[in-house]
Amino acid sequence: MAVVCSIVPVVLLALQLYFYIITASAIFSWLYAFNVINPRNQVVGMIGQALYALTEPVYRPIRSILPAMGGLDLSPIVVILILILIQNLITNLSGCYY
Repeated sequence: MAVVCSIVPVVLLALQLYFYIITASAIFSWLYAFNVINPRNQVVGMIGQALYALTEPVYRPIRSILPAMGGLDLSPIVVILILILIQNLITNLSGCYY
């Protein structure tokens, strides 16, 4: 039980970090879409590629399931809800108190 209680915080931290990556990706896509940031800037391009590489493997299966909503992408919301569900399941089923 002690091993489980020592691994659970690390897993919860990883899920929380991925939540922040998804949030940053959504904000970056809005800034890019409204031309707030310069897409020709090398640093901006590297940040965009990194966020795309970190989030697209998770978004792709969800986008194939969700119906087309025009220009609205709901996959980040679905992924965030799944992350919250996983965090709650891990917290409740582990028997560790946080």
